Amino acid sequence: MEKCIITVVGKDQVGIIAKVCAYLADHSVNILDISQTILQGYFNMMMIVDASNASSPFATLVEELDALGQEIGVTIKLQHEEIFDMMHRI
Repeated sequence: MEKCIITVVGKDQVGIIAKVCAYLADHSVNILDISQTILQGYFNMMMIVDASNASSPFATLVEELDALGQEIGVTIKLQHEEIFDMMHRI
């Protein structure tokens, strides 16, 4: 299993979850867990996904999710679970 972490942050608007999930489904990336909150008009979502069967290489997913985020006005980051864990160690 190739676990990855996706974070999405930006001003809340209709369709953020739908667009991100549609992209993931179109690229055979399975969502394992999802959490989202809206605080004072700002949207924050974190997903744990399995990219083992992704139809595109990891680097392509990173670039395309970044472009999708720019298109819809949010920041989308995709990281391997190990990198995310190391970056957020206390």
